Amino acid sequence: MTRHHPPKLAEADLNLKLGKQSYFKKLAELQAQLALIQQAFLFHGTKGVLVFEGWDAAGKGGTIRRISQALDPRSFKVWPIGAPRNYYLNRHYLLRFWERLPPQGAISAFDRSWYGRVLVERIEKFTPEERWRGAYREINDFERMLVDDGTRIVKLFFHISQQEQMERFTERLRNPMKRWKLTYEDFRNRERWAEAEVAVDEMLARTSTDVAPWCVIPANNKKYARIKAMQAIVDAFSKDIDLNPQHLDQRTLDAACEALDVDQSLIDDLRARTE
Repeated sequence: MTRHHPPKLAEADLNLKLGKQSYFKKLAELQAQLALIQQAFLFHGTKGVLVFEGWDAAGKGGTIRRISQALDPRSFKVWPIGAPRNYYLNRHYLLRFWERLPPQGAISAFDRSWYGRVLVERIEKFTPEERWRGAYREINDFERMLVDDGTRIVKLFFHISQQEQMERFTERLRNPMKRWKLTYEDFRNRERWAEAEVAVDEMLARTSTDVAPWCVIPANNKKYARIKAMQAIVDAFSKDIDLNPQHLDQRTLDAACEALDVDQSLIDDLRARTE
């Protein structure tokens, strides 16, 4: 069996683009697929976890919004992850993620994640080296436990160039509707880009496993990145699962037949599918 090959940042082609017409056509198709996947997850009790990592202004939030448009919020939750409060600082770093994992039939998206342990905590020296190095094994064990428990995991890293990032910072500064996204930390983080690249590549090498592989998203073109990411999610979440609309039980059909003014042929057709 071919062993999984971890991706590298240098392998991502940042020149890839997608035209407007193709983008909207594919977006509609993928959103329809996501809606079917959510229904199938609810019926089968399957759980899904989405991990979004990447450079500042790389397009994680825009992709999450397009996914959210397709899904019922009652079984889809987005968790924006920032610095832990004191309660979690005094406990194992994985605790706050355990508490936010989806119940049966639901999907949780993490905008930043437990990978902060081997990224920002490593770079900022918030965590001793022996602890963040030990986190590679802990994270792999954590994700394997989730998969063994029936959870599907998709891990996406949004990769852009330094020049593209600066252009997006400029756009945020000029646009009053996006200005709130720009912070001092965004500029401070740029000063450690080279160090962060080393950390990201080691993260990809150490935690892209057969059961929970990483997908690097070339994100210089926002439209291409959104479609690439959503396609990766659809491919992973739809594998080996029946996406056909689920059958109604006979009790529900009996009640529908009695209460609703519908064509009897529709009820009969649905009964035949159930049988």
